[in-house]
Amino acid sequence: MLQISRLLLSLLPLLAAWPQAQAAAAPEALDPALTLERIHGDPPLMGRAGLGGVLSPGGQWLTYLRPSEANPDVNELWGTPVAGGDARRLVAASDLIGQREAVLTEAERMALERRRQRGAGITGYQWCGKDDRQLILPLSGDLYSVELAHSQDGAPKVRRLTHDEQEPERDPQCDAAGRQLAYVKQNDLWIQGLDGSPARRLTHTGSETRSTGLAEFIAEEELHRHRGFWWSPDGTRLLALEVDESGVPLRRRAQIGGDGTRLVEQRYPAAGSPNAKVQALVLDLSGKAEAQRLPLPAEAEYIARAGWFADGSPWLQWLTRDQKRLQLLEFNAQAQPHVVLDERDAAWVEVHDDLRELPGLKRSGKPALLWSSERSGRRQLYLVDRVSGAVQALTHQPEPVAQLVCLGEQHLVFAGATERGRGRELFQADFKGQVRQLQPGEARRWRDARGDAACTRLLITQSSWQQAPRTELLLLDGRTAPRLIEQARPDPLVLDLAAKLQPQFPALLAADGKTPLNAIFLPPTRPSLSGNYPVVVRAYGGPGTATVNWRWQGDLPTLALYQQQGFGVLMLDTRGMAFRDRDFTRAHDHAFGKTEVADLFGAVRQLVQQYPAVDAGRIGFMGWSYGGFLALRALLDADTPFAAAIAGASPTDWTLYDTAYTERYLGLPEGGKAPAYQQAQLVSRAALLSKPLMIIHGTADDNVLFDNSLRMIQALQNEGKLFETVIYPGHAHGVAGRKARYHLARTQLDFFQRQLRP
Repeated sequence: MLQISRLLLSLLPLLAAWPQAQAAAAPEALDPALTLERIHGDPPLMGRAGLGGVLSPGGQWLTYLRPSEANPDVNELWGTPVAGGDARRLVAASDLIGQREAVLTEAERMALERRRQRGAGITGYQWCGKDDRQLILPLSGDLYSVELAHSQDGAPKVRRLTHDEQEPERDPQCDAAGRQLAYVKQNDLWIQGLDGSPARRLTHTGSETRSTGLAEFIAEEELHRHRGFWWSPDGTRLLALEVDESGVPLRRRAQIGGDGTRLVEQRYPAAGSPNAKVQALVLDLSGKAEAQRLPLPAEAEYIARAGWFADGSPWLQWLTRDQKRLQLLEFNAQAQPHVVLDERDAAWVEVHDDLRELPGLKRSGKPALLWSSERSGRRQLYLVDRVSGAVQALTHQPEPVAQLVCLGEQHLVFAGATERGRGRELFQADFKGQVRQLQPGEARRWRDARGDAACTRLLITQSSWQQAPRTELLLLDGRTAPRLIEQARPDPLVLDLAAKLQPQFPALLAADGKTPLNAIFLPPTRPSLSGNYPVVVRAYGGPGTATVNWRWQGDLPTLALYQQQGFGVLMLDTRGMAFRDRDFTRAHDHAFGKTEVADLFGAVRQLVQQYPAVDAGRIGFMGWSYGGFLALRALLDADTPFAAAIAGASPTDWTLYDTAYTERYLGLPEGGKAPAYQQAQLVSRAALLSKPLMIIHGTADDNVLFDNSLRMIQALQNEGKLFETVIYPGHAHGVAGRKARYHLARTQLDFFQRQLRP
C-alpha cells in the first residue's frame, strides 16, 4: 500500500500537467473533418479530376475520363474545347447501354489491369482521323462512334458500330484518314468501314492459344506495348503481330470471391519458362497479295515496338531474351531487313517511345530519325542516319531526358528531369541542338505536356506539393500568353492541408556513403507527450519508377491524417529507381534484396540521427508490389531497424514472376539455383521473422500471383511464426473500388496504431 501511495505521489506532477498538455495539443491534434471515412467518401476530397488527358490530333480538344457525379467508381468521357468554353460531358455508359451494367470478359478485365485503368463505365477511347471530329470507344463488348459538334446544339452524335456483345471487338484502331476501323475479334483481325460497310475478317488462324493483332501478356505488362497491329500511312496495309502461346505454361488460378470460387486459366510465362512465339506479318487489305512475314534473327525473343516509316516501310524493334541488346530493323518491299540501330548495355537496354522521323532534316537522302539512349551514361536525344546508322548527340542535358513530348517541322519539345530527378521541366530544341527551357519558374515543381500533331501548341500540366494540377494552353509562337484550360478543384480542406504542409528534405546517403538519396520527411503535427514519436516509412525500392518528387500528391489527405495521428512519414527512393543517371538506375543488376535493402536500413538510421525525436524502436514500413517484397525482405532480417511492416501484393519467390521483368534484372533462374534468385528468395527467410507483420493480397492478382503470398504464409506457419493476413477476394494487383480501398486504408492505419503506439 505504501509503495502504491508513493507511486501515486510521483505521478501527481504528470497528472497535473496532463490537461495542459492536452490543451496545448488540441488546436493541431485532430481535425474532425479529416477522417478515413471522409478521405474515401463521396464527393472525393481530391475532386473529380480528369484521368489520362489526351490532346486531339488537331489540338481542338482536351479529352479525359472523369468519375461520375452519381458514382465515383464509374467513369464518363469528358472534353474541354481548347479554343474556349467549359468542360462538358461528351458521353456516359448510360447514354449507350441505358441502365444495363457493362459486361467485360476475363481477358478484357485483365487487359485493363495491365494498362492500370481503373473504374467501370467508359474505360477507354481513341481519336479517329486527324480532323478532331470523331472518337471510337469500346463498351460492353461492342464499339461506338462519338461524333462531336454534329448537331446544332453541339451535342455529340453516337452510333453503334458493332452488334455482337458475346464476342467483344478489342483494341480498335482507325486508319490515318479516319475512314476505316480495324479491331481484333475471336483472336483474328477484322476491318470495317466507318461509312456503314460490313465488317470483313482478315485472318483465320485465331484459337485459344493463337491470336493476330493482340499484345501478349509480357508485351503489355513489362514492355508497355499495348498494341498488336499498326496501320500503314496510306491505309492499304496492316503490320500485325501473330502470337502463339501454346508453349507458354498454363496456370490455373483460383479466383476466390465472396460469391464463390472460379478457376481461371492463364498462360503465364514464369522466369525461365518459354515465352509466347511472336511473328510479324504485313497484310494487304486488297486481298490481292499473300500475307508477308518479316524475318527476325533467332535471338530475337521480344518485339518491343513496331510501326511504319512515312515512305511505307515497316520497322520493328526486337530484344534478346537477356535484354542486353536491342535492334531497330526496317524492311523493304521484299521483306528484307536492314539494321538501322544496334543498342547494347552490359546490364539491360531500356525501351522507349521516342523513335520519330524528322521530315525537315535529311541524312543520306532520307529523313533523319530521332532516338533516345543511355549510351553516354545519361538518357539523351540523338539524331540517327537511317541508311548508315550514324548517331549524333542532339541534347547534352545535365540530367536525363524523360520523354519526347512532340515533334514539329523545325523543332521538338521534350520533358527532362531536374533537381536530382525530383522535378520535371519542359524544353524546346531545334535540330542543331540549341535547347531552351519553356517558361522558367520556381523550383520544386513538376511539369509535363501533351502536344498537337504539328507541335505548335502544348497543353502543359503543372503541379507541386502545394499546388494542385493546373492545365494551360501554350502556343509555341513566342507571342501568345498561356491560357488556363483546366484547374483541379480539391475540397477546401485539402487546399488548407497543402498550404500548411511543410515537407522536410533530410540529407540521406546510400549505403556506399556517397550517393545522395531522394527523401521527403513529414514530422507529426500532433505533439507527443513522451517527446518521441513513431515513423512510417513508405518506399517502393524497385526499378522503373520513382516516388519522391515535387508533383501534387494524390494521397496528401492520407499523409496528413498519419501526421495528425502522431506519426512521422518518410518517403524514400533507393538506388535502382528511375529518373537518375544510368549508374544509379542499374543498381538492381543481379541484386534484388541487396542494394535497396542496404540503402533503406542506412537511410532509416541516418534519419534517427538527424531527428532525435524519432523513436528508433517504433519505425514501421509499408510497401506494395516490389515495395511489398522490400517490406518482407526488410523485416526478415536479423539486423532490421523496423518494428513492424505491411507487405502488399508481394513477390516472395522470383521464380514465380514473369520472364521479361525478372530475367531483365536477375538473369535466368537455373531452376531457382542461380545466386541472384537465392539471394532474393524470401520464403527461405521465414525463420527470421521476429516483428509484427501484415500480409495483404488480392486473390485475382494476375501480375503477382496469389501463390506468392500463399508460399510465404505456409513457410511462416511452418516456422510457428505469428503474423496477420488480409485477403481481398476477387481483387487483382491493385485493390479497386471506393469501399474496398477505404477498408484497406483503415486496416493499414489500425495496424500501425496497434504496433507503433507506446
